Amino acid sequence: QVQVVESGGGLVQAGGSLRLSCTASGLTFDDYAMGWFRQAPGKEREGVSCISSGGISTDYADSVKGRFTISQDNAQNTVYLQMNSLKPEETAMYYCAASCRVPSLPKRDWIGPGWYDYWGQGTQVTVSS
Repeated sequence: QVQVVESGGGLVQAGGSLRLSCTASGLTFDDYAMGWFRQAPGKEREGVSCISSGGISTDYADSVKGRFTISQDNAQNTVYLQMNSLKPEETAMYYCAASCRVPSLPKRDWIGPGWYDYWGQGTQVTVSS
C-alpha cells in the first residue's frame, strides 16, 4: 500500500521560511518523480516544484524560482521543499505527489496534476502579512 505523507506546514510571517517534508512508502522511490503542489481556497491546484526520479533534475514554477528549493534523501524516501521569503498570497494547502509517468525534465509536463499517481493529504501553510 502506497502512502505519501507531508509535514512541516504552519503559520509564518511574510518573509519567513518553512521546510516541508514528504515521505513516501510502499513504492520504489527511485522510480518516481516527486512533485509539490499547492491549492488555495477557490483556486486550482498549481505545480510548485518537481524533482526527477533519482533526484537528478529539478524544476520550479516561475513564481517560486530563487526562493524555493526542492531536494530529496533517497535513503529516507523523503523529499523536501525549503521555502524562503514567503508571501501572504502563498497561503495554501501544500501537497506532495509521486509519478512514474510524467515526462522527464526539462519538459514542464510535471506542472499538470494529472500525471501523478499518488497524493498525500496535504499540509497547511499560512503566511501572515
